[in-house]
Amino acid sequence: MNKALKLPNKGLKLAVGGASLVALLLASGCATTELLNSGSSSSHTTTSEQVLVEDQLVAFGRPATPLANMPSSSVVIVGEKYSYVLSQGGPEMVNLLTNLTPKNIRVDNDMRFYSPNNDGHFQGQMKLSYAKLKDEFQRSDYNFFLQNGGKECSSSSDERMNAQRFCFTVPIKGGVYPAVSNLSLIQSKYSALTKPYPVTIYTNGKTTTTTNNGASAAGKLVLLPFALAFDVVTFPFQLLDAAN
Repeated sequence: MNKALKLPNKGLKLAVGGASLVALLLASGCATTELLNSGSSSSHTTTSEQVLVEDQLVAFGRPATPLANMPSSSVVIVGEKYSYVLSQGGPEMVNLLTNLTPKNIRVDNDMRFYSPNNDGHFQGQMKLSYAKLKDEFQRSDYNFFLQNGGKECSSSSDERMNAQRFCFTVPIKGGVYPAVSNLSLIQSKYSALTKPYPVTIYTNGKTTTTTNNGASAAGKLVLLPFALAFDVVTFPFQLLDAAN
């Protein structure tokens, strides 16, 4: 008796479950059909790296006159499109670029800087190395390396030439500004780069892709313009060869 009574209940449950599934599929199908027939577009948002600007380095310099709201020790990475004014790491860069023999300095990394909020501010590192033949180093050179965080980083190629190399890493922070007003004058004094030195500012942001046209809302570079254009005075050290 008990088993006979349970069988209809089980059958009822299966019938109800099957009806619910069918209803769900029908509702889903109707919703999908409505979306396709309505002509509306769907979109999805992903988080990925966005390059805000790609530029080419022209020279390192200092503002010809003090800049408002910027340290007096500011250093400017002069680019063809923009100026990258360092609010942190400037004194260290000045110290290295003006106290080491220019021809023996090499920039060892692409100037690729991160802007967390795309608010015109960026952060990153500058990596420089300095190499000479071992018999050209003096005691004062080694003292300078010790005082300024230089680390011995000679390559096998350096060793084959009986040379020695020291590396420096300078953490930097700064802001992106319009190109300096005397850019043409600086460019006219120097020939093309012996190797490319790109400057890149990037951020991590949300990109919304719309399916109907594939358009995406990429971030745009935010500048921090000064009230007036400014000139720079370049360092003795240049990444550009002197023109003949």
